[in-house]
Amino acid sequence: MKLSLRLVSTILLSFMLLLVAGMIPVEARTCESPSTKFQGVCLNAKNCAGVCTGEGFTGGQCSSLKCYCTKTC
Repeated sequence: MKLSLRLVSTILLSFMLLLVAGMIPVEARTCESPSTKFQGVCLNAKNCAGVCTGEGFTGGQCSSLKCYCTKTC
């Protein structure tokens, strides 16, 4: 009887560890691509994001005075 109680406890502990390990959040990667339709120097991220949305991306940001469109990979 002691052996079976120890075995059940070990199995239960292993199951709980596997369950907790499966709950670790995974961060999605963000891919960037230079905008093909944005013209001029990128100083306003809202303008960049608006143009990128029109190109089918989820957002955009200014980097090195250029507009880069972003989306989840």
